[in-house]
Amino acid sequence: MGIFGRKNDETTAAAGTSADTAALTGDYTIDPAHTTLGFVARHAMVTNVKGSFQEFEGTLHLDGSDPSKSTASLDIKMDSITTGSPDRDGHLKSADFFKIDEFPTMTFRSTEAEALGGEDYRITGDLTILGVTKPVTIDLEFNGAAKDPFGNERVGFEGKAEIKRSDWGVTWNATLETGGVLVSDKIKLNFDISAIKNA
Repeated sequence: MGIFGRKNDETTAAAGTSADTAALTGDYTIDPAHTTLGFVARHAMVTNVKGSFQEFEGTLHLDGSDPSKSTASLDIKMDSITTGSPDRDGHLKSADFFKIDEFPTMTFRSTEAEALGGEDYRITGDLTILGVTKPVTIDLEFNGAAKDPFGNERVGFEGKAEIKRSDWGVTWNATLETGGVLVSDKIKLNFDISAIKNA
């Protein structure tokens, strides 16, 4: 049915939220309390390390008549990176990786959006890390719309992308005695986004 016509979502139906195009078109603010911006890196060639960013701000504009006119903007505080290890987090914030004293924010600004059919969408935009801007394509799935108990109109998306950190100049590594490197160049990005419609 597409991003603005999903009528089989139980949450939407239970909440009585209209899922028609006109109702969902508008401007939204990403809700940090119910949103996860995560990443996965291969460590020592044998396991995955997962992390996320805890502080960020973002907005969406959804256009129900023409999804290609939808946009997204995101600002992430690099000091909020967490992987479950304070020592590792400190290393990631250092000059070896993200140089947060010099580059405190990572940003994403969309440049293109397209409907792929069903609940699947793709958004392309400029990702800026360490002052370097490169294009990134994110595959998104629309999870539905609902009105929460506080009267907020919400939409939800799940997304994923893969990048090479070296494209942004994040190149620190260490060679393993058994061959290979300590940290993978390929990073998987995972998004679970809840956004509230602006009044």
